[in-house]
Amino acid sequence: MATVLYWLFTIINYGLYIYMLAMVVYVLMSWFPGAWQSRFGQWLGRIVNPFLNVFDFIPPIFGIDFSPLIAFFVLDLVRSGLGTIFSAILMRVG
Repeated sequence: MATVLYWLFTIINYGLYIYMLAMVVYVLMSWFPGAWQSRFGQWLGRIVNPFLNVFDFIPPIFGIDFSPLIAFFVLDLVRSGLGTIFSAILMRVG
């Protein structure tokens, strides 16, 4: 049972890590003209934009949009929270 929970946590943890990397790549694509219009940019936008749009209520400060940074921070909190929960469960299961 503990090994199944461990593997489940590992898969979820790596999935969230890859999603965070995809968010970083998508945000960095904004520095290159036409990158979001490429086939890869559109595909990545379909994956990342639903989560990033949740944080659109944060206004830009001095022309800099901090909403991707907040989204990244929230996703990292979720990731570390899941790690704490899974570690508590694994300690209890044995």
